Amino acid sequence: MEETPSPGCSKPHLEKLTLGITRILESSPGVTEVTIVEKPPAERHMISSWEQKNNCVLPEDVKNFYLMTNGFHMTWSVKLDEHTIPLGSMAINSISKLTQLNQSSVYSLPNAPTLADLEDDALEDSENQPEKPHFDSRSVIFELDPCNGNGKVCLVYKRGKPALAQDTEIWFLDRALYWHFLTDTFTAYYRLLITHLGLPQWQYAFTSYGISPQAKQWFNMYKPITYNTDLLAEETNSFVNKLDPSRVFKSKNKTLIPKKKGPAQPAGGQKGPPGPPSTSKSSSSPGNPVRK
Repeated sequence: MEETPSPGCSKPHLEKLTLGITRILESSPGVTEVTIVEKPPAERHMISSWEQKNNCVLPEDVKNFYLMTNGFHMTWSVKLDEHTIPLGSMAINSISKLTQLNQSSVYSLPNAPTLADLEDDALEDSENQPEKPHFDSRSVIFELDPCNGNGKVCLVYKRGKPALAQDTEIWFLDRALYWHFLTDTFTAYYRLLITHLGLPQWQYAFTSYGISPQAKQWFNMYKPITYNTDLLAEETNSFVNKLDPSRVFKSKNKTLIPKKKGPAQPAGGQKGPPGPPSTSKSSSSPGNPVRK
């Protein structure tokens, strides 16, 4: 069965897979082109083959997910000034693309650095935070979501190989190659993915430095269904744009200060207030009669 994009959620199993999020998106202002790439379920032998190849046992919730759909990809866009802009993206790699982070050198040169060379045991984990994954053999790391180049969401086995299902956690690896804990289980992560609507850089909300200013604007416009977790409790106000667009772009009524005007001037252009009418005598007088 080929992967086909399906607009919205017209099928019951897709509605169940997306937890009804498509209805919320389609009713949001400006949202368009809500699309789900329909994928067939993975076969059981594909899952068994993956476990044997990687010497790792998948958690039951991950297995159940792949038995429902072999990966997940949902996108949506916004329409601004007649232009359609891709915005939201939710993705889970298929079982064939659930690959281990490469521990070998990225360059075919002798003595080239590897991810394991980034290990710094001097940076110990704090008491309130779980132990961070290791790039060396102490941890086994598989990529769940490439995050559109903004980092990687990873399924991490904390005890190395042979890896057991109960030793898994979900972590976010940012572009600076720092680790940030997300959830204990895949199910909890999948709920985070859906409820954050696939907004750009949403995973950075679970880091100490937070999301970018541009992403905050999208968060403010299309608020996640839930983002007031304990990790974000201190940063709640940062998601609120206190600017009121209706006021920012509204023309202001300027108060005109009347200028001081001088006294009214007569039509003849003389300055000062008009005096009483002049009683100029006629050129004729009793002693000088006027000739007719």
